[in-house]
Formats: sequence, structure tokens, C-alpha cells
Amino acid sequence: MYKKIMESMYLLKTGRPSCQSYLLLSDEMNVLVDSGTKQHFKILEADLNEIGIKIDDLSLVINTHEHADHFGANKFLQKKVPIMTHRYAATKIVSADDEVLLCRAHGHDPQGYHVHIWLENMNVIDTGNWFLKIFHTPGHTSGSLCIYEPRKRFLISGDTVFAHGTISDISSSGSYGEYINSLARLNTMKIDLLLPGHGNISRNVEEDIEKAIENANKKHEKFLKDKNKN
Repeated sequence: MYKKIMESMYLLKTGRPSCQSYLLLSDEMNVLVDSGTKQHFKILEADLNEIGIKIDDLSLVINTHEHADHFGANKFLQKKVPIMTHRYAATKIVSADDEVLLCRAHGHDPQGYHVHIWLENMNVIDTGNWFLKIFHTPGHTSGSLCIYEPRKRFLISGDTVFAHGTISDISSSGSYGEYINSLARLNTMKIDLLLPGHGNISRNVEEDIEKAIENANKKHEKFLKDKNKN
């Protein structure tokens, strides 16, 4: 299932446990953000075909972090399309770090994944139609990133922040301290549209991020109390 969000941008939902993917089209480059799970690749491919895009028409795949529900289908893409993600995520993906990748939980073999371009904070990808700024937003995982388009003022947030201020669990490579700092940085940006990796898109972004910071602080306090009890 897919939905047109704005001119040349689509939301693709291939079903749980897969994440939501985003397709950004332009005259120069076509970018897919997150490929979803390996077992849902055929649904992703069918949605792309309905939009009028074949796998060979993709120029880049950007993964928002190192969990298999976001990069699993790369197995069918990586020989045809360059794969990009933050370098901390890339390290774990290419080394088949199963504990972090959660591959086996999603029925994936963690071996054999490749990342062609290892991103850093504040890298920019200019596709012609889109000016995509990479923000390293560790917390959920160490390699989490968000993609910001300053002219259209949207944020593709992966699993960093969701509508209504919902936040992700902390994975083995993440931390609450980093999470709170990442959310505080996002809270300084002008964002009109939040495009998360799961759930509803949101136009109440400032309110959502402030709520997410509040939620992260509460969870951090509970984590510390529980830790001190032990």
C-alpha cells in the first residue's frame, strides 16, 4: 500500500513487522529511505511498480538505522543500488552483529549485507529536487539518523520520534542520554511535517518532539531508579 504525501514523494507501507518506506523522486536521482523486511520485498517492489518506478530506477537507498525491519530488503537491492547509512550503523550491518541488528527475530540471516557509503552527521545529499541533510540522532541505536529537508521542512525520523511524542525502546547500542540530546537538537529545527518509520505522519511536530523529550526523561528516570534498586 502506498500514499502520495506531496509532489514526487510517497509513503510505502508493506505491512508489519516491516517499517514504512519513503520514496523521493527527482529528475536526477530517486531515493528510497528504508527498504523494510526481507520477506516483504515483493510488496515493496509491487508498490514501486505501481508508482512507475523499477528497482533499476532507484539511485540510492538510505537506511535510518541498523535494525532488520528497516534494512532487511537490502539483500535484493544492494547489487543494483548504492546503500547508505550512518557509519555506526554500517559497522554493525557489515559485521553481522546479530544482537544489534535483530535479524534472527525477523527471520533474517545477518550475513551478507553491504553498505556502500558510510554517512556522517551533517552530510548533505542534493538530488536536484530534494536537499537532504543527514542528522546523526543516536539514542534508539548508536547509528540512528534522521533526514531533514530544510526547504520543504519535513523530517524523516526513522525510529527516533513518532507522532504524539512516542519514542522507541533503547536498544543495546543506544542510551537515554544520547536520545534526550538528539531530541533536543531536533527541537531547535523548523519542521512542519514528521515522517516516522512507523505509525501516522504528523503536522504537530513541535508538540510531538517536546512530548518525546518529556517521555524520554521519564523513562530515563525510571531506568535509573530500577537500576539503583538492583
